[in-house]
Amino acid sequence: MSAATRGRNDERARVRALAACRYLLVTGVLVGVVGVAGRYLSLPLLTSTLGPTAYVFAAHPHSEPARFRNAALGHAVAVGAGLASLSAFGLLHAPSVSTAGAPTLQQAAAAAAAAGFTVFVLAILRSHHAPAAATALLIATGLARPGRPLIGLVLGLAIVVTAGPLIGRLPILREPAAADEGRSGS
Repeated sequence: MSAATRGRNDERARVRALAACRYLLVTGVLVGVVGVAGRYLSLPLLTSTLGPTAYVFAAHPHSEPARFRNAALGHAVAVGAGLASLSAFGLLHAPSVSTAGAPTLQQAAAAAAAAGFTVFVLAILRSHHAPAAATALLIATGLARPGRPLIGLVLGLAIVVTAGPLIGRLPILREPAAADEGRSGS
């Protein structure tokens, strides 16, 4: 391996390490703030949909899915789709799939309808935000059921969706020509 090739490989490794540290810091701050807020509000604000949402803001802050409008609209549509699916399939008071141990056919259909409807509406509105499909699934499967769990999910998302675009665009640990915008698959 030539010295020039080694130098390019070293530089790529340095840029990847900086990007990884940035993702750790931004995602950690966003999720940590939600966790602390949940502790002091005594609400279950930490949900699995926060991780992918925070990651989008950390790794791709200038991308279409990281726009405030797309994230806010995406999760709002997902909440509506999840609730509508629970209602349409008569599952508003059914146990969650984790409590039951396995989904019923109705729960599987509700989950499919909620996720499908969410991405359909977001495509029509040109507001792509993939983590919203996770929000639809959390609700449609009863994991974030109406009441405290759903209130917690919505408030946790509100914090991440509001702070994420701001924190994600901070120039911390970022190269002048950041590697995050030219590659959508990272």
